[in-house]
Amino acid sequence: MSTNQGNENGSQANLRRRKLNKEYREGILSTYRPMHRELYQMNPTRFFVPSFLKAVSENTEEGFRNIISEPSPGILTFEMLQPEFCKMLLDEVKNVENWIRETRTRIMRPNTLSAHGSVLDDFGMETMLGKLMEDFILPLSRVFFHKVGGATLDSHHGYIVEYGTNRDDHMDLHVDDSEVTLNVCLGEQFTGGELFFRGVRCDKHVNVKSEPGEIYNYSHVHGCAVLHRGRHRHGALSTTFGHRVNMLLWCRSYVFREIQKYENKVHDWCHVCRKEKEEMRRHFGASLEHEVLKERIASSEAGSSSPCFSRTDSSSP
Repeated sequence: MSTNQGNENGSQANLRRRKLNKEYREGILSTYRPMHRELYQMNPTRFFVPSFLKAVSENTEEGFRNIISEPSPGILTFEMLQPEFCKMLLDEVKNVENWIRETRTRIMRPNTLSAHGSVLDDFGMETMLGKLMEDFILPLSRVFFHKVGGATLDSHHGYIVEYGTNRDDHMDLHVDDSEVTLNVCLGEQFTGGELFFRGVRCDKHVNVKSEPGEIYNYSHVHGCAVLHRGRHRHGALSTTFGHRVNMLLWCRSYVFREIQKYENKVHDWCHVCRKEKEEMRRHFGASLEHEVLKERIASSEAGSSSPCFSRTDSSSP
């Protein structure tokens, strides 16, 4: 098969997937009736806490740092959602699950590791979540995650995960299919369920053991967000009591992914790649310094034995 044929077949497959996905969503929206329609249109003053709105409005690194904590490198936490918004979205999640049971509709779950939860985009929130990414997450990721495509976010995958009794218990260590991930705890009452982080890795080094400085556990707080690289390895510890619900937004950059196909396989954002690069620089830097020193010594010795001739002169006819 030629390259052109391969590209053509790939394009046709993408078109078929888009068509099927559109039909799937249209099928849901033709029968599903939202409980809180105000969730489906972006309403910043009702959705977000004032400190977050103020920082986004100022759109400066200083303003963002005033509301952000960075308890471990590359893990940003901040207050984000109003309690009212969290409650409405929890109600909507329950409404979705009731509709699924009553209609016996088979839905696509958020990812391969989650047996529970729902894709919010499939239930009509795609436009609202697109605004969330473009107007409120992109300004932050442009400042803090520009090296991993944070300045060129152009698509998203928004969904809900649920943990607790008769739901998912925990989440194994993994990386996200995103450049930047937003994770916000909606509630409800629970214990356990901490996010655990184990360092940023590229595909080549995704299974390399974590170093002590990369190990960090985060305890969820209602309405508070965690923003991190998609390639930051993480998982969730067991929710030992109650019911935990989180909203996640995988933010992606097509431009960044295309560039990565043609760039050097050594990634500055991968801890192991960066460490290998620094070790290589030290090794070759020391070797080069040693060779220069040897050359200077040889030159000095040659000069002392034949003071009337330079090395160039000695090779002349």
